[in-house]
Amino acid sequence: MNEEKEELLFQLRFSSSPDRLKMVRALVGEAGRICGLDEADANDLVIAVNEACQNVICHAYGGDPREVIVLEFLRCGDSVVMKLRDFAPSVEVEKIKPRDIDDIRPGGLGTHFIEEIMDETAFMSPRDGGGNILRMVKKIG
Repeated sequence: MNEEKEELLFQLRFSSSPDRLKMVRALVGEAGRICGLDEADANDLVIAVNEACQNVICHAYGGDPREVIVLEFLRCGDSVVMKLRDFAPSVEVEKIKPRDIDDIRPGGLGTHFIEEIMDETAFMSPRDGGGNILRMVKKIG
């Protein structure tokens, strides 16, 4: 983990309803541009965060719109850091992997996009127990 000080740009707590993702995408894109990402990288960041949120909604919460997701967007040195938290049962990290890109069928490419776009991804255990935190890092420039 980077030893530089993290600056919190925003923390957003929102319901796990797909209609909330439009707002999340707008905030992530704007925050990425404020941090110095070019338009292409800011758009890629939006794709990665959107895919991660969709995975939480579909897989962690089974589509229940009453659950909660928390997104923290931070600047740390020459990187932006997003921490996406859910309050579902802990995931088995070794079971989360992208399917083969050549396996053509609908869905299932979210983790592939996230891994391709982000410079670092890791699951963290929440300090206060319960849930999952996906930490995603994108270098600026």
